[in-house]
Amino acid sequence: MNPRVVSFHYTLKDKEGNLIDSSEGSHPLSYLEGTGQIISGLEDEIKSMNSGDKKIISVDADKAYGQKNPELVFDVPKSQFPEDEVLSVGMMFQTDEPDTVYTITEIKGETIIVDGNHPLAGVDLVFDVQIVNIRTATDEEVSHGHVHGEGGHHHH
Repeated sequence: MNPRVVSFHYTLKDKEGNLIDSSEGSHPLSYLEGTGQIISGLEDEIKSMNSGDKKIISVDADKAYGQKNPELVFDVPKSQFPEDEVLSVGMMFQTDEPDTVYTITEIKGETIIVDGNHPLAGVDLVFDVQIVNIRTATDEEVSHGHVHGEGGHHHH
């Protein structure tokens, strides 16, 4: 039996009620169960839901993007950046290290403080979820490890 493809609309807020993200006004988010495409704390709760269900799901940071790792926050000399690059707080960049995005959190003269933690690390999340559709994944989706668009078409 193939896993399910779940499509859902969501609004994501922090515990204080600040809006972080929402699918409102766009297509629902679809994922293939069991492939790690959405955070585990959210997927665990959605597993028991059916099409049309609505639920408020709280996910602690540990089951979302983890706690902040202080070792991923460090100083970089400004000379390490391209000379013509205009640096600003909030700017994001990648290095040769795959899968890590750094955010500039502070600029102190010639020293740039960067943070390699996910922007939502250490944040407890609250999802307002509505399941739009649940269907069995196709063999092709299972072998590719991701959902294909309507009609099964996709581009790699």
